[in-house]
Amino acid sequence: MGFKKDFIWGAASSSYQIEGAWNEDGRGLSVWDVFCEKEGAVLNGEHGKVACDHYHRFKDDVLVMKQMGLKAYRFSVSWPRVLPEGTGRIESRGIDFYSSLVDELLEAGITPFPTLFHWDYPYELFCRGGWLNDDSSEWFAEYTSALVEALSDRVENWFTINEPRIFVNLGHVTGTHAPGIKLSRRDILRIIHNVLLSHGKSVKVIRDQAKTPSKIGIAPVCHVAIPHQETAENIELARKIMFSCQESEFPDWSNTWWLDPLFFGSYPEDGLELAQGLMPKMGPDDMKIISQPLDFFATNHYQGYVVEPDKVNGWNVKQPQTGQPLTAFSWPVVPEGLYWGPKFLYERYGKPIVITENGMSNLDWVHSDGKVHDPQRIDYTRRYLLNYKRAASEGVDLMGYFHWSIMDNFEWNQGYKERFGMVYVDFQNQNRIIKDSGHWYRDVIAANGENL
Repeated sequence: MGFKKDFIWGAASSSYQIEGAWNEDGRGLSVWDVFCEKEGAVLNGEHGKVACDHYHRFKDDVLVMKQMGLKAYRFSVSWPRVLPEGTGRIESRGIDFYSSLVDELLEAGITPFPTLFHWDYPYELFCRGGWLNDDSSEWFAEYTSALVEALSDRVENWFTINEPRIFVNLGHVTGTHAPGIKLSRRDILRIIHNVLLSHGKSVKVIRDQAKTPSKIGIAPVCHVAIPHQETAENIELARKIMFSCQESEFPDWSNTWWLDPLFFGSYPEDGLELAQGLMPKMGPDDMKIISQPLDFFATNHYQGYVVEPDKVNGWNVKQPQTGQPLTAFSWPVVPEGLYWGPKFLYERYGKPIVITENGMSNLDWVHSDGKVHDPQRIDYTRRYLLNYKRAASEGVDLMGYFHWSIMDNFEWNQGYKERFGMVYVDFQNQNRIIKDSGHWYRDVIAANGENL
């Protein structure tokens, strides 16, 4: 058994990484605009002021997506493009851009999957405390309402927040991403709760106000534990590790701290023990709000780690073998993660799985024949999809797959060094070239994965 007939094949992007037009048509500042101004914050002092110039070239980009045979496109909305101050005044030109993008996608036969927040937080709201401000969830609900009013007559599928643990940890713990601050564990626990509340209130707004029936999810990234050997003992150990809170990674990287409230309406007990005396004040309905019903379990996946029993510590992460395959980003290639991750997550949370990001950075350039040959990306994606397909063959309900990313773009604090796209972007002249992987992916989509 392979992928089901209505399996969703798509690709993904995010607003700050591709749009450019940072100060056009009334757009307000985001924390990433300001972070990029800080000396040494981003490789080579680069920024997203122009990026892929998608704001002006979206019609051409949708045409490229159509040529690639995409069935769906996951994009994100720039909050400060729609509400320049984060709340209050709605910028109609920002709304018009996303409305036109949706129309263009539908005309091309591509289903739009907007993500409401992919890290470009309004700078004006950061100046008011950002996610530490307990009003932040109301701000996000207001923002959601503006988009639902404008797009829900044509949009049926929504993601609320992309990788919350990443922008919380890298932006507020290590300071390596925007807004570039370092906070205490107490503050981080408060931010996490406000982010989860923001998601829940956003879901409720969509349910209550959408003009068409909606399917809603959130797009977290999960640490995936892979058993060293496929024995009952090792599988159970990996499952236990994946769904437990460890002191060394709490709360930033603990899967269940972020996920259990969404689906079970409570924080996990082992996490609450680690958070004793540090938890923020919570309202009586907070957990009910956070656990608004979702239609699927979306997750971004890039890496998994192999775990094995250890007589002293109970378990440890198996050290990679010398010469283990790495992407250009030096991320290990572990395709089995796209089997074990969906399998464990489906068993625990019982929702259809959709991979909202998966892909690799590669050393791509235009070859002398005018084409971009990226066999590593093809092999990488094939291996990961074969493991994903294995999960389907064993009864895991798989809804779809979105490759990251549709095109090369601004890769956050790495600037333009890392190329994740299936479409090559020449950042000097903005020319696009579909890479070999894009043509290959077109054929995979046409065959619904039967040619892997």
